[in-house]
Amino acid sequence: MTELPTSPSRKLSEALDARLDLNRQARKGVPEVVWTSTKTVPQCLNIAATFFERTGRAILSRVSPELEEALRERYGADGMLEWYSASRAAIVRHPEHSVAPTGGRVGVITAGTSDQAIAEEAAVVCQEMGCTVETAYDVGVAGLHRLFPPLERMLAEEVDVLIVAAGMDGALPSVVSGLVDVPVIGLPTSVGYGYGGRGEAALLSMLQTCSPGLAVVNIDNGVGAGAMAGLIANRAALARAGRSARE
Repeated sequence: MTELPTSPSRKLSEALDARLDLNRQARKGVPEVVWTSTKTVPQCLNIAATFFERTGRAILSRVSPELEEALRERYGADGMLEWYSASRAAIVRHPEHSVAPTGGRVGVITAGTSDQAIAEEAAVVCQEMGCTVETAYDVGVAGLHRLFPPLERMLAEEVDVLIVAAGMDGALPSVVSGLVDVPVIGLPTSVGYGYGGRGEAALLSMLQTCSPGLAVVNIDNGVGAGAMAGLIANRAALARAGRSARE
């Protein structure tokens, strides 16, 4: 009978090691965001420390209360921890690290306050890409009159792109897309009742839109929506400045 090993093999240990994409910002224009909800607290702390030491910043999403406590203990006293309570996102930032403004402008709109957590995740990514971000929450189709003042303000400020987050029937992105002349990114959220309540109904509604100019990311994919919006806005900013992305 073959005896089982009493300790993990080196091969298994190596498979559990994180191989970090430390140059993603320079290569893609989008920073790495560490998904933490399926990692252990020690793994997350080690990953955050590596990004902090090598790049001056670590961005973490879906942070558990246990990890929040550990981050506060390690970085909070020195003022290096930025905390976003709605989305449970954290940024560990070196005092000498700053994000250079690009001139990109992004508007973020939600149908309800329940969509704010995912929308804030998108806004954080845009902010960390150098964009100015304007937000308006709880302006969905159940009371559509609430939409128009913040939307008019964003258009007056000449946002380059809009992220519109909605759960339930997911109708708001189509409404907004039918009113504006800038790209709209539909962000379905897992908010709703019964069948389709995990975001499927919102996703399908957005995918079935008849309004041109609306693109859709996956359910609760705030990071993906923020990355796409940031890339669009930053390209638009370069065009306004008469510059090339290769410069």
